[in-house]
Amino acid sequence: MMPTPKEIEEKFWSALKSDMTMMLGLDGVEDGHARPMTAQLEGERGPIWFFTSRENGIVEKLGAGEGNRAIATFTSKGHDLFATVHGSLSLDNNPAVIDRLWNRYVAAWYEGGKTDPKLALLRLDAERAEIWLDASSIVAGIKMLLGADPKQDYKDKVATVSLRG
Repeated sequence: MMPTPKEIEEKFWSALKSDMTMMLGLDGVEDGHARPMTAQLEGERGPIWFFTSRENGIVEKLGAGEGNRAIATFTSKGHDLFATVHGSLSLDNNPAVIDRLWNRYVAAWYEGGKTDPKLALLRLDAERAEIWLDASSIVAGIKMLLGADPKQDYKDKVATVSLRG
């Protein structure tokens, strides 16, 4: 039985919580140059949070206020799920959120702790995503050898979903 878009979305959130690395960039800025960032979630869904430095190119290029369009891509460690996420990105150094998300891995990057002047917390409010479940290339290759079209199986393993709450 093929997964539903909701099931594919749930697999995405679960994989992101586990694997945590996304490539993040601003839409239309620096030719879409993306950087690897460690994603953190609170609860079952977004927003997606990223600790970084105020010297990070993304932070430097953010416009004032809301409305900065971002694109983040994700590949699970097992390469069985891929996603492109679109949403708005903002700088949100809310002390309460920093406190909730703070951990020893984040602390290692900031000599001044939670109030380090270089610390920047980015908030990605995900709006939509295209999520692919991998139809193993080995299986696809075997199917092609047997005369079957591997695209038939693959089409049911892609979902375009709204990520708005």
